[in-house]
Amino acid sequence: MSAHRTFTELMTDRVGRAPERTALLLLPDSDERGRPASLTYRALDARARRLAGRLLADGATGEPVLLLHESRAQFAVSFLACLYAGAVAVPVPPYDGRSHHEERVAGIVRQTHPRAALTCASLAPDVSRLLARHGHGSVPCLAADAVGGTGTERLPEADPDTVAYLQFSSGSTGSPNGVVVTHRNLLANQEALARLLGAGPDARIGGWLPFHHDMGLVGQLLHPLWLGGTSVTLSPEAFVKRPARWLEAIGRYGIEVSGAPDFAYDLCVRRVSDEELAGLDLSGWRIAVSGGEPVRAETRRAFTERFAAAGLRPDTLHAAYGLAEATLLVSGGPAADGERTVDTEALEQGEVREAQPGRRARTSLVSVGRVAEAAGQVLIVDPESRRVLPDGRIGEIWVSGPGVSGAYWRDRKASAERFGAVTADGTGGLLRTGDLGTVDDGRLYVTGRLKDVIMVAGRNLYPQDVERTVQRVSSLFGTGSAFSVPGERERVVVVQELRTHQRYALDLEELVTDVRRCLSEEFQVAVAGVLLVRPGTVRRTSSGKVERVAMRRLFLSGGLRPLHQYLADDLVGAAGPRR
Repeated sequence: MSAHRTFTELMTDRVGRAPERTALLLLPDSDERGRPASLTYRALDARARRLAGRLLADGATGEPVLLLHESRAQFAVSFLACLYAGAVAVPVPPYDGRSHHEERVAGIVRQTHPRAALTCASLAPDVSRLLARHGHGSVPCLAADAVGGTGTERLPEADPDTVAYLQFSSGSTGSPNGVVVTHRNLLANQEALARLLGAGPDARIGGWLPFHHDMGLVGQLLHPLWLGGTSVTLSPEAFVKRPARWLEAIGRYGIEVSGAPDFAYDLCVRRVSDEELAGLDLSGWRIAVSGGEPVRAETRRAFTERFAAAGLRPDTLHAAYGLAEATLLVSGGPAADGERTVDTEALEQGEVREAQPGRRARTSLVSVGRVAEAAGQVLIVDPESRRVLPDGRIGEIWVSGPGVSGAYWRDRKASAERFGAVTADGTGGLLRTGDLGTVDDGRLYVTGRLKDVIMVAGRNLYPQDVERTVQRVSSLFGTGSAFSVPGERERVVVVQELRTHQRYALDLEELVTDVRRCLSEEFQVAVAGVLLVRPGTVRRTSSGKVERVAMRRLFLSGGLRPLHQYLADDLVGAAGPRR
């Protein structure tokens, strides 16, 4: 669709062709705060050039620059300014004071050794103190929204292999790594998104996803700019406070493509009231992408049924699979295509087989698109032997293509483990995703994370299946995390959030007993630990993935404060002291 060599060239072309077209439409954070703000392509370009001039003067070309913004408009300006100046943009969640968030930011700073940090004037003092606390007080902290000047007309030369930005992975299975994304990777993935979404140059695309995450950055900010369209966004906080605001925005502002992780669709089903539903118009929502975490068949069905009255079409929901190491998209397609009910016991043995009628052990799988639609090649590989597996067998998903990154930032060991993998038959240049899945009838199915799988008595239990089963025990159960604890044998532990503040009126011991009984009947396993905890305890990434490695670490270190718990005798000594 484009002959541009870099995203910078593309943006210059967009500004020249339609300078007065709206590039960004920024919705207010609450219903009472008035009209949306907007930036034209001309205004966005002018502000980005002004900041790029400052970065060039500070010698930031080729150097990492942190972006920590609450303002969506200023994030967009700062990101483009880095591209214009040839600096390496490093999107980081804005500092919110939470300790585990500070640890993540500090880890990114240690890995990147940034030339500067761009933030908003309101956050600059906090960001400066954070950098100083972790030994990086010499890093200049610049209030990007206060930079003056006329800007630069002359931009440094860049080529397709120039690093555009670092996308730090979600860290759902460990410490985050900085994925090196070049202009070539970015433009190739935009082409793949265009094939999936089919949007035109006047399209309005957007949602509430944070821009520091790949799905929000690549899909909801950069893709509409790549098209020459309009990015329409509201804040994540606005969505969490009242999920109906997302759906209202889709109808009110003509958003034709929007997406979010599975949990967001589930949240809308549970929290959008009948009164709010009556005021929605979703007839113009052409594609609703579900990605970023396992796509659940029950969520798709519940969401489609709930919002059909608002004009939502049954074929609107699309399932997608991607990861930061592939810039964003690997595959995608209509969520209803290829939905299957498979035998759970066969799944545990590494095989996808249709469940027989009347069989209780059944698992629903949703296809995340045909492999032919993916942004490159997809293989299913045995992670131990590196042998390519036939259709219907579960293995690690390996991918290649122009949108796939080649390395992590200055981390040779991690890069060697993930990138440039070679199969047993000599096929090379592949990325090991760490995800498990299968290809069947040309469609890709994702079944779980390799590091998350719980191995019990020769069976592979998928933690998301355990978590979903537990959540059916009580309507008071929210997010949960299931993981294994090593020892002479694998032991299963469940940490389950309780959606109530009236815990004293509940029989928590009975709830724990119900969880143990349910898992024993469903999976034939004796659960060694069940911890009921307050809402917000279970760690999740910015895309909604449960951070099971972090939860295991918290459990073993005694960092959890349960409302009530059951621990088997052989597990009591495995966890650190409760604080």
